[in-house]
This record gives sequence, structure tokens and C-alpha cells, in this order.
Amino acid sequence: MKALNDYLKGFVTPGRAEKIDQVLSLRQRHVTVMLEDIYQPHNASAVLRSCDAFGIQHVHIVENRNSYRINPDVELGTAQWLTLHHYREKENNTPDAIRQLKESGYRIIATAPHSRDCLLEDLSIEKGPMALMFGTELNGLSDTALDLADEFVRIPMHGFVESFNISVSAAICLSSLDRRLRDSRIPIQPDAHELQEIRHQWYRNSLKRPDQLIRAYGQEKTHG
Repeated sequence: MKALNDYLKGFVTPGRAEKIDQVLSLRQRHVTVMLEDIYQPHNASAVLRSCDAFGIQHVHIVENRNSYRINPDVELGTAQWLTLHHYREKENNTPDAIRQLKESGYRIIATAPHSRDCLLEDLSIEKGPMALMFGTELNGLSDTALDLADEFVRIPMHGFVESFNISVSAAICLSSLDRRLRDSRIPIQPDAHELQEIRHQWYRNSLKRPDQLIRAYGQEKTHG
């Protein structure tokens, strides 16, 4: 993968290659996001923008009743820099998404008031990687998601409102955790193999005919 990436880099503008290096150095895997049945395009798009801004690479999208749609005027192309995982094969895809996240080593954190919840600033970053779950705009997380959650977190509020818009909630949570993680000594960056995979994805997205270039690289390797 590294040799292929080095080859593709030769076709990327120097400015874009430098930006890719800079952003990749700040990507982290300690926090990921799971979105359950988000259906308003502006919310879906705003969450993606926040994920990219705070260095989140992987976003897990559960589509049970609602299809996940992006508003390009809000998202502004950030989706191409993220790795999106869709779960939409069954009537209820939430268990599969949570199971996969747990198998990948993530604690499942429900962003919802609960008898066992904690404030955002008290959510432990030392206990290990975490997947933050956000639910529908109207009803929040499903009972299935709440039942399968490992921990619960809430954002303190001091007004008459009882909840934040989902995109606002995601931005607040990610901003708080990002600041704490980058001030800590916890290793948060993806491993070398995953970094190469992300770099490859970003090079492809930066080129007009990546498949043609990759075929040319394969021919050079075969006949070289």
C-alpha cells in the first residue's frame, strides 16, 4: 500500500499532498460516532462536518426506518474525507452496528439522560475507546440502543429547553472530548496500516482518474 500511495502522490498537487499529511497527522481513533435513524439532511451533514473538524475518521450510520441523506450545501464535501459505515440490511440494524463496534474495542456511550448517566466532563477518556451514539431528531435513541449501551452521558443545560439539536449535541461532545484527549498522553492516532488506508482513500478522492492510474501502476510493476 505504501508503494502505491507514493506513486499516487506524484499525481496530487503539492498543496493537496501537504494538506493531506497535515490532516492525517491529527486523525484519531479513540472516539467514533454512531448515528441511529437520523433523517434530516441538514443534521446529517452538520454532524459529518463536526466529525471531520474534530479528527473523527469513522462514522457508523444505522438506517432502520429512515434513510441517511446529506445536504451538500451544509456538508461541503467533508463526507469524502470520512469513512462511512452503513447498516441498512435489516429492519433493525442497531444490534449489528453495536456488536461490530464492541468487537472493535469500543465502549458504547449513549448520549441520553439515564439513572446511570454522567456529565460530559466526567466521561472517562482513560477507560478506552468510545463510540458515541446519537438518535433520531424526534425520539432520540431507540430502546435497543439504550439497552445495549455500556455507559450514558448527558450535556449539562441551565435553561428551559430539555435537549439540544442533534448536530449541536454532537459538536459539543466531540469538542469536549477532543480537547481532553489532545491534552492527555493517551495514544489516539490510528495504527500505521490504517493511516496508509486512509491516505489511499484521500489520494483517490483528490485525483480525476484514480483507477486508471492504479492500473498503470500495476502494469509498471508487472513489466518492470
